Amino acid sequence: MKLWHSALTAVIATATLALSPAAHAAWPDQPIRVIVPYTPGGGTDTVTRNLLEKMARGTGWNMIVENKPGAGGNIGMNTVAKADPDGYVIGMGQTANLAINPVVLPSMPFDAKNDFEPVAVVAEVPLVLVVRPDAPWKTLDQVIAAAKAKPGELRQAVAAMGTVGHLVGEMFASEMGARFLVVPYKGAAPALNDLIGEQTDLMFATPQSVTQLIASGRLRALAVTSSHRLDSLPDVPTVSESGPAYAGFEAVDWKGIVAPAGTPKDVVARLNEAINAALKDPGFLAQLHSEGSTPVGGSVDDTRRYIAQQQEKWARLVAKAHIKF
Repeated sequence: MKLWHSALTAVIATATLALSPAAHAAWPDQPIRVIVPYTPGGGTDTVTRNLLEKMARGTGWNMIVENKPGAGGNIGMNTVAKADPDGYVIGMGQTANLAINPVVLPSMPFDAKNDFEPVAVVAEVPLVLVVRPDAPWKTLDQVIAAAKAKPGELRQAVAAMGTVGHLVGEMFASEMGARFLVVPYKGAAPALNDLIGEQTDLMFATPQSVTQLIASGRLRALAVTSSHRLDSLPDVPTVSESGPAYAGFEAVDWKGIVAPAGTPKDVVARLNEAINAALKDPGFLAQLHSEGSTPVGGSVDDTRRYIAQQQEKWARLVAKAHIKF
């Protein structure tokens, strides 16, 4: 009887181990769905697809992009938050949906701090302050002076409310004791079209969306919001180096892969390893640099600290600027 009992116990223990979430020796044995919370063809979608191509090439994994746009990225990220934590659904989170939305929106469908397992930050990208080439302002000082002279009259085009471009403009004006009139659009393209068409006055835009317009003379760049100049725009100063009043100013958008909370640590570690390997690919690095992005990478613990710091930073800045929707 004791031998039979011992054998049965061993069988049960083996079965329990095989069914436990951590026992993922065969993972992945089916396609991995990667949720992009924005429309196809945009910057986040393009970076994600290029990243997955490099990851699949290095691992042999079958990875599928699924676009779920809407509500400033909240619809797609809610899909990730509510998915089974088995490693087969992950998402490309961003500053807007993981750090800004939680502090500016009255309600959220998910808990940005507790509903996700951070995997890896892929890249950072700053914003570029652009105006029309015939605009009377050639420096940040001139923009701020004009905004202070006529509070709320300089029109800031924004791709959408709650985006990093919107918040950076609000915070920049607030820190300088000025105020812009925010003019929201349904995307960067119509916002830039109206800026060029003189319907608005300025915009904090992504380098990817404005580099060619700057090169062709259709827009003038005044500053970038990163701590260093961009390789793609070497003649454009940073905000911080544009004068003593702007010292220390820095604001970047970032993209990072996250998984549902509870995803097994070994799966998260394998995803992190594959992303870091992809970030060493020369072609992918060239693509990131060409659009003004800086690759990040790092360990899972690095990623957890980075996202937590960004969430704290944006909450502090939003509160300081008294931004509410």
